[in-house]
Amino acid sequence: MLSSQLLFILVLATIAGLILFRLYTVLGRRTGNERPPMDQLGSLRRNSNQGEAATPVLLPGQNHTAPPLDSTQNALLDIKLADPKFEVDHFIQGAKRAYEMIVVAFAQGERETLRPLLNDDVFAAFDAVLTERKARQEKIEFTFVGFSDAKITTASLSGSAAGITVSFVAQFISVTSNAEGAVLQGDPKAVRSVTDLWTFERDVKSSDPNWRLVATSGEADLQEI
Repeated sequence: MLSSQLLFILVLATIAGLILFRLYTVLGRRTGNERPPMDQLGSLRRNSNQGEAATPVLLPGQNHTAPPLDSTQNALLDIKLADPKFEVDHFIQGAKRAYEMIVVAFAQGERETLRPLLNDDVFAAFDAVLTERKARQEKIEFTFVGFSDAKITTASLSGSAAGITVSFVAQFISVTSNAEGAVLQGDPKAVRSVTDLWTFERDVKSSDPNWRLVATSGEADLQEI
């Protein structure tokens, strides 16, 4: 009786061992379809989260700091420090008004208007052309149309002497006629567009707020205005 019970127990243990072995062979292997662990799922969610801020990538050669001020900007800042009333926008508007006044006064031969707007050298050059024009008995018909651009190109401050060069792109109609009325130059129906570089100077310590024209260069010919 005892031997039969022992034999029965051994058979059950053998069967249990076989079942456990089969379970191990199935559950203990990776099939490739297993769900990833929780930390891997969290990583996948973080990587696929489009709303989360990404770490910026700096491209080679890119400058990610503020660009340094150039010499013109530095000079304008120096002028502003020397004269707190100086404003770039206000200066450009004043320079445009001065340009129009000067070219119109020059065309009409108005030396009284030109004198306070020009330094001695520029006034002497303008005056010489006006004198020659009068000797030839030439007449100028001049109409100022306007500006398509006006911007500061260079600036400097030496001691208290501030200098600013402005590039003007201006349009006007200019016709030169002789004493008999024959057109020598220009077209009364054609609007000319010219680019001029004019330099203005002012003593920032002076109580006089006016800037004077000290140099001119560009496309406009004094003989054509």
